[in-house]
Amino acid sequence: MNDNRRDTGADRSTATAGGPVPAAGATDEDVYDVLVVGAGPVGLTTAIQLGARGWRVGLVERWPHPYPLPRAVVFDHEVARVLAALGLADDLADFSEPAADYEWRNGRGETLLRLAFEDTGHSGWPAMNIFTQPQLEAALEARARYTPGVEVLRGWEALDLAEDPDGVRLTVAESAGDEPVVRDGMRGRRTLRAHYAVGCDGANSFVRSRMTTGMTDRGFQHDWLVLDVIPHDRDRVFAPRNLQVCDPSRPTTAVSGGPGRRRWEFMLLPGEPSAEFGSAENAWRLLADWDLHPGNATLERHTVYTFRARWAERWREGRLLLAGDAAHQMPPFAGQGMCSGIRDAANLTWKLDLVLSGDADETLLDTYTTERSQHLRHALELSVFLGGIICEPDPAAAAVRDARMLADRRAGRDPLADLPPQVLTGGLLRQGADGAPQAPAGQLGCQGRVRFRGRTGLFDQVVGVGSCTLLATEDPRSTLDAEALGRCERLGIRLLRVTGDTAADGPDDVIDLDGTYRAHLERHGRQALLLRPDHYVFGGTARMEEVSGLVAALWQGLGTSSAAAVPAR
Repeated sequence: MNDNRRDTGADRSTATAGGPVPAAGATDEDVYDVLVVGAGPVGLTTAIQLGARGWRVGLVERWPHPYPLPRAVVFDHEVARVLAALGLADDLADFSEPAADYEWRNGRGETLLRLAFEDTGHSGWPAMNIFTQPQLEAALEARARYTPGVEVLRGWEALDLAEDPDGVRLTVAESAGDEPVVRDGMRGRRTLRAHYAVGCDGANSFVRSRMTTGMTDRGFQHDWLVLDVIPHDRDRVFAPRNLQVCDPSRPTTAVSGGPGRRRWEFMLLPGEPSAEFGSAENAWRLLADWDLHPGNATLERHTVYTFRARWAERWREGRLLLAGDAAHQMPPFAGQGMCSGIRDAANLTWKLDLVLSGDADETLLDTYTTERSQHLRHALELSVFLGGIICEPDPAAAAVRDARMLADRRAGRDPLADLPPQVLTGGLLRQGADGAPQAPAGQLGCQGRVRFRGRTGLFDQVVGVGSCTLLATEDPRSTLDAEALGRCERLGIRLLRVTGDTAADGPDDVIDLDGTYRAHLERHGRQALLLRPDHYVFGGTARMEEVSGLVAALWQGLGTSSAAAVPAR
């Protein structure tokens, strides 16, 4: 832990809707390192990751209680890895299940596209997972409240936000969520101070309203009726488990909603009034085609939702930052909405940690927008591409689409093959002489099963998380010079040897039980990889004698002081 971090052993009594509050009209001033506005999955992840790194975090949420109904239903292997690293590895199976498959059919029932998802994806978890959001949020909030340094402020609405050279000042007032809480004619108020504020407060973000950033809108939006259903027969099998019906007469989605739940989505056609279409009566009428009725199912939620495709041009202005829906919104068809927000948190928090501790220059935070906007655009364009296939109400155009996709399927062509790869192409990455990242820099690092110091399991749960990692085929310490070793010590870089020798018992030997890491190194012709805390590859080297240069490149990229005498972290 850094010496200049605040004492997290101080009183952290949580102000909740039913807990102690200041007297009406009183103003308290509380000091944090970071304020996070919005306690959805992205805000909770951001707070937990910062708290786990030793920082004092104020998590502000205007709703006194978590939202009880489902919203997002998909997270991928990368997000599963992030959630597991937060301490939820043993809880994921309670509220999620592997997606297994995703089939697209036309109005005649012909299969246009079928995707089969791996049980073990690149990050060591199932490639795609279907989950129930309220249960995920409950697990995350419990973890946040358990994390030293994190104070959850539920029932407090952000009213004013000002920035000065030393930090930010946030004024909050008591809130019932959709209306103020007034006591004796006045609202209780508090003033919160911190070095930075992160807006994780949704599409109508209060924090973003205090920034000058513009929004880019792809102009792709449609209204859909979303139905969350709990079948009374939990053993009922829906095959395929996840289905997209590309029928111009009524584009429809029928997917898992997590263990014991199902979700249906029906697109509104031109001229259909949303109020009538979104009624419970209409919901049951549509569900009747799937043999569902009030006698064998519970309609948990029915709402008309308008999806959009847009993003903020800047995700950082001074000490204000955006993450999740505050920074971007996208159609649901690739299942990357919440996933993108969790990636935001993973990218931002380790950089904030280094800046707050003085181990990196504040300009490191500019790479947050650079890196995440690249990644976000990929996910958003994929969602728009898929949405263009699905949301086609014209029968003639749909017939052309069907003929093309059926021909592609017969020929074994992947309709998604022309999309760009999902890698970082700029930001804090090792660059070659041409200024471009040298592969595998910018790629998501893999995760496999290992044995480390007598423990066996996935790398993160056995070795640990939260810092950069240097993985090499030989002991990195034997080739690092004194300056590089000092830099590794200050930055907390773990120096590990990956080996297939099951008899290896060195304190820094990672036994690669399934050959995952050795295959990854071999594929890229590398003997060492430097991995960032968000699991993306900073860079690699083909020879061990080049490892000191790799560490120096990271040091330079962080903007850290290059004084000869490097103090220990």
